Amino acid sequence: MLFNSIQFFLFFIIVYGLYLAFKHRWQNWLLIVASCLFYAAWNWKFLLLMFVSISTDFWCSNLIVRTSDLKKRRAWLWLSLGVNLGILGFFKYYNFFAGNVQGFLQTFHLVSPAFSLALNIVLPVGVSFYTFEAISYIVDVYHEKIKPAQRYWDYVLFVIYFPHLIAGPIMRAKDFLPQISLPRKIRLDQFYDGCFLFFWGLLEKILIADNLAKIADPIFSAVAPYDGGKVLIALYAFAFQIFCDFDGYSNMARGMGKCMGFEITINFKQPYFSTNPQEFWQRWHISLSSWLRDYLYIPLGGNRKGKARTYINLFLTMLLGGLWHGAAWTFVLWGAYQGVLLAIHRVVSPYFSNLGDNLSEFLKGLWKLARIIFFFQFICLGWLLFRATSLSQVGEMLTALFNPVSWHFQSDSFNLWMMIITYISITVFVQFFQYQTNDQTAALKWPWQARAAFYILCYFLVIFYGVEGGKQFIYFQF
Repeated sequence: MLFNSIQFFLFFIIVYGLYLAFKHRWQNWLLIVASCLFYAAWNWKFLLLMFVSISTDFWCSNLIVRTSDLKKRRAWLWLSLGVNLGILGFFKYYNFFAGNVQGFLQTFHLVSPAFSLALNIVLPVGVSFYTFEAISYIVDVYHEKIKPAQRYWDYVLFVIYFPHLIAGPIMRAKDFLPQISLPRKIRLDQFYDGCFLFFWGLLEKILIADNLAKIADPIFSAVAPYDGGKVLIALYAFAFQIFCDFDGYSNMARGMGKCMGFEITINFKQPYFSTNPQEFWQRWHISLSSWLRDYLYIPLGGNRKGKARTYINLFLTMLLGGLWHGAAWTFVLWGAYQGVLLAIHRVVSPYFSNLGDNLSEFLKGLWKLARIIFFFQFICLGWLLFRATSLSQVGEMLTALFNPVSWHFQSDSFNLWMMIITYISITVFVQFFQYQTNDQTAALKWPWQARAAFYILCYFLVIFYGVEGGKQFIYFQF
C-alpha cells in the first residue's frame, strides 16, 4: 500500500478510527497488527525476516545489560550486528559484488561466459531503514546511552510502526521508545499540524514530484547522444522530483504520527537553501546524515586525529553513505563526490568565512542568494551521478552538458522549462516561509484569508494536475 493510494487512505481511516477508541496498550497492539498488515501487503515472507532482526536485537540488548563481562557484551553486540548486516548485505549487495567478481573472472578467462554467480534475490522493502534503526539501538545499549526495551512488543512497534517503516525517517530508540511505552495524548494543535503535514506531503508527491518525473524520466531513459539543454532540464527536474518525493513521504509520515500523538523526527529543512555542502547535509535526509555522523564518522575518528585523517573520514563516510543508497557504482561515485565536496569545503571555508561581512543588509541578502544558486549547481551535478543508470551514461551526459556543440534548441524545450518553473515555484514559495520562520508548518500561522486562498489553490491544482495511479516513492528502492 502506498501513502498516495485510495487503498491506504481507507486503511488509515479504519486504523485511526479504532486508534481513537482504544486505550494506550490496545492502541499499541492495534498499531503492531496494522503495521504487519501494511508490510505484508508487499510480501509477508519478508515480515518474518524483519522479526528475525527484531528478536535478535531485543534479546541481545537485554543480555548485554545483564553482564559486566566485556567479552560477553561484545559477543552479543557482534551477534546482533552480524545478523542485521548479514540480512542487509545478502539481499541488497550480494548480486552487486557477485556480478563484479564474475566480470573480473571473465576478463581473465577464468570462467566461461555462461557461468553466473547471480541469484534471484528480491530486495525487502524498507530493509535499509529498519536495519540502521536496529544498529543504532544495539550500539546505544552497548555504550549505555539508553536502556534496552523492557517489553518485546514495544520494541517491535518501534521498528515496525508503519508511517516510518518503508522510507524513514530513521528513528532513534531514545526518541521513540518512550513515546511507545507511555500513554499518548493528542493535542488539537498537534492534530492540525499533522493534517497539514500529511496533505502538504501528498501534494508534494502527486502534484510536483510525479509531474516532474514525466520530464526527467524520458530524458534519462533515452540513449546517447544527448542534447546538453535536455540534460540540464532533466537535472533541474530530478532535483526537485527527488526532494518533493522524499520530503513528501517524510511529511506524510510525520503528519500521521502527529495525528496519533507521536513526534517523528524532521528529515528535511529546506536543503536547497544551503550555501555549502556541510549545511546541505544538515538539512537533507537529516536522519541518515546524523546516523552516518554518530555511527560511522565519529567512530572512525571524526576530526580528532588531524586534518588528513578528517578528510579521509569524511570521504569514507560519504562513500559508504552512497553505497547505502543502492548496489551500483553510480551510487558509490555519488557518495565519493559528496565526500570530496565536504573535504574541499572544509579546506577553503576559513578563507571565505568573513567574505561579505562589511556589506549592507541588502547586499548581504544578494550575496547569500548568489551562494545558494551557485551551490545548487553542484547539488544538481551530484544528482546526475545519483540518477544515471550506468557510469557510461554519466560520462555521456556530462559530455553533452559541458560541450556547447551538443546544445540544440528543440521545439518542446520552452514548454518543459515553463512546466519546471511552475512546479518548482510552488515548492520554493512554501519552503521560503518555512526557511524564514524555521517552522515546517509556517502556513498555519498565515492570516486566514491567505490560508484559505492557498488551500483552494492547492485543491484545484491537485484536482486538475495531480498524477493519479499511486506512483511508487523513489526511496522505496533503497
